[in-house]
Amino acid sequence: MRHTKLLLLILPALVAVGCSTLAGREDMGIVIARRAQVRSSTAVVAADLKEVVRGDVLDVLDTTETEGEQWLRVRTRDAENTEGWIEARNVMPQEMLERSRQLAKEDEGTPAQASGQLRASTNIRLSPDRNVNDNILMKLESGARFDIVSWKRVPKSKTTETSERDDAPKAGAAPQSASRRRGEVDAPKVPEEAYELWYKMRLPSSISPAPAGWVYGKQVELTVPSDIIFYRTGREFVAWQRLDDDSNERTPVSKTSDFSSEARPGSWLILEKSSAADTGNIETPDFDRIFVLGYDKERQEHYTAHRSPDFEGYLPLRVEGRGNDKTFVVRVKDGDQIRELKYRAYKNDKGLLKVEALSELPKVRKRS
Repeated sequence: MRHTKLLLLILPALVAVGCSTLAGREDMGIVIARRAQVRSSTAVVAADLKEVVRGDVLDVLDTTETEGEQWLRVRTRDAENTEGWIEARNVMPQEMLERSRQLAKEDEGTPAQASGQLRASTNIRLSPDRNVNDNILMKLESGARFDIVSWKRVPKSKTTETSERDDAPKAGAAPQSASRRRGEVDAPKVPEEAYELWYKMRLPSSISPAPAGWVYGKQVELTVPSDIIFYRTGREFVAWQRLDDDSNERTPVSKTSDFSSEARPGSWLILEKSSAADTGNIETPDFDRIFVLGYDKERQEHYTAHRSPDFEGYLPLRVEGRGNDKTFVVRVKDGDQIRELKYRAYKNDKGLLKVEALSELPKVRKRS
């Protein structure tokens, strides 16, 4: 009896401790909006209690849904410890942030291959797949700039919408067919592509607390530096790196305001791709020619330092060395093998940029 009474006294205390532990279990979120308000309630007329900005850490205490909008009850991590409600779309769960960090670690030693900007407000995802929503990391506004680390072609699912927008339709929006005027003639149908192009992006902290993600390729415009954009001759530039002897930063710039380093004339290593090479096949090479532009400071003009033969090339592009003597490495298809192709870029006695292959060129070359 004495043991039974003791157990009855201890049991409620243990239950209380357990409930307290569960109630105190909180999640954490990171603010992804430029600015957002923590409000007194989810009502339209609720008062604004606290303004939070991108990167602020919040404790998430509860969740609810009001008129189709997800809300979080949060507590700020500052002197006030303000508690209130914030729209869930303004906050990234800690778990999603950790997954983005793991994604970034996969390419930790890989330099940026190119840079781009968004054509429209777009979902950034943790995987190259538009058929699910649980991989959506956040949404970035139109014009957001970022570095491109790699890209990937994935089979286009039969269930994927034909619209190029990677965005959910607004509530109440009429289907596209409903807005078609009577008597309007349909445009000729273009053969549907079997694959989708996706870019793996490296995000600057100025626009996102998450360091990496995937974006649908048709939402991206490549931001070729103004210094070299006019040297395209029927082929697209897909990757580029500076070769200047006075440039410590050889990766593309994705700043939102200062593009001086992009616009400054200099020497460039460029990977090109012809439209004929883009067969739509998942095995399509990333580029088919290497183009090196030198820059004569005295004459203030560019010149062609090197144009390689055509071959099937694959990323990543790596530049090594400092000063006027550098090497760069790409991967190429040679018969049934993929191997590295190494070049040396240096300046001769006259100060002109020269390029020489340090590896044997592929035996089987791609036709133009």
